[in-house]
Amino acid sequence: MARKERYAVGLMSGTSVDGIDAAVIRIAGDADGSGTGTGGEDAGGQPDVQLVAFANTAFPAAVRDEIFELFDPSRATIDRVGRMNVRLGELYAEAALSVIASAGLKPEDIAVIGSHGQTIYHAPDAFIEDGRDLRFTVQIGEGAVIAARTGIPCVTDFRVADMAVGGQGAPLVPFTEYGLFREADRTLLLQNIGGIGNITVLPAGCAPEEVYAFDTGPGNMLIDGVVSRLYGGERTMDVGGAIASAGKINRQLLEILQDEAYYALPLPKSTGRELFGSVYVDELIAYRDAHGLTAEDLVATVTMLTAWSIGDAYRRYVQPSHAADVMLVGGGGSYNPSLLGFLKQEMGPMGVEVLVQEDIGQSSDAKEAVAFALLADYAIARRTNNLPSVTGAARPVVMGKISY
Repeated sequence: MARKERYAVGLMSGTSVDGIDAAVIRIAGDADGSGTGTGGEDAGGQPDVQLVAFANTAFPAAVRDEIFELFDPSRATIDRVGRMNVRLGELYAEAALSVIASAGLKPEDIAVIGSHGQTIYHAPDAFIEDGRDLRFTVQIGEGAVIAARTGIPCVTDFRVADMAVGGQGAPLVPFTEYGLFREADRTLLLQNIGGIGNITVLPAGCAPEEVYAFDTGPGNMLIDGVVSRLYGGERTMDVGGAIASAGKINRQLLEILQDEAYYALPLPKSTGRELFGSVYVDELIAYRDAHGLTAEDLVATVTMLTAWSIGDAYRRYVQPSHAADVMLVGGGGSYNPSLLGFLKQEMGPMGVEVLVQEDIGQSSDAKEAVAFALLADYAIARRTNNLPSVTGAARPVVMGKISY
């Protein structure tokens, strides 16, 4: 029997630490074939999900600065992590209440909140000690605080259940992408460009076990990192791709960066700030200083690297078995015309059309917040919500810890 129509809230703050994305969605039916009779689900069990409201709330500057400090394990002391865990819980709760109000709803109208939390460390690879696998991940933003302030059950800390059964705990969004975007006759690539780039491959007419996804490499992380460093913090991103468009790609540096071992690692794989963070940016700045690159040339080069890494991932892992028709781009990088231009140059010769979420009436900004609202809806109903074929987990599990 299908559950009745309900509302859920999703909260997302990513590796770029731009702020809190908050989405309210309306869900009709379940993704198990139990539809509502409204055309919301097809024979394959696709749920009817509608975005009702979306907002982004920037982090206070002091909070953003401290989160970046916590990315450094030597500075992430227990007291600082614990206090930020609670502080983010307060900020997430405020963002949730604000977006609920903007939707014309009340907290009691919302069935569940799903909060990704702020990742401060992700170590997904097997680490065997005393015969036990001690892989781990740390997301902060206390769910108990969110639930207490809103009066709504809150699901948080999704990744650890997948990792407990041998998975990478990432990427998680492909589970919802399979439910919402798969098509019978076209192979689709869903490319998210947040701090890190990740791709989901939905082969035409695929079953869940045929979906695969992985992190392609840096998304906006290196672009944001070098812009922040080069412009003394006055700019934190290349708005509209303006800096990159004024520069020239340095082919020598690009070739060096393309030799990064991550790009050739076997699937499943995921990455993050641990590889493409501040130390990597330090090396880029040092190269720039030693070789006399302009700021614009360095930004253009790392922007091209992001586009190349996506194209390389497609050539290496996807094209041989699943030639695609369309790449649908979401995330903050979809608003960077320079990055999109480079990406079209990469994908066009391979016959892949590059579109953004807005081209199909969706929101690039809201996509991941919507995903965590839907993941929470599954968790609260005790339904599995990971894709082992994507994460490498031994079996499906119910991801998420619930604070009532």
